[in-house]
Amino acid sequence: MGVKFAKEYEDIIAELVQAIGEMEGCAELLEIEPQQWVELDEDERQECLRTLADDIFYGLGSEPVLPFGDGLITYDSIKHTIHIKYADDKIIRVVHLI
Repeated sequence: MGVKFAKEYEDIIAELVQAIGEMEGCAELLEIEPQQWVELDEDERQECLRTLADDIFYGLGSEPVLPFGDGLITYDSIKHTIHIKYADDKIIRVVHLI
């Protein structure tokens, strides 16, 4: 299926990095202990988040709903958006793909 987008890929990934960096549990998804995460410098954290954002983007191409910590990341192929949600289904960020 794949995620369809017209916006620059780097811009999409930058928005995803910012969104997932604000969510609880991103260190655990990267299999990094919370203490190790705190000890990373900002560039290292950003690189880890970038890798995770790439994985999420491509994962959404085959699975339109991905669990993320205590929330979900969903791909809406009709509206060409990615939604980052808390477990209570409250949308905290929308990344537009066009």
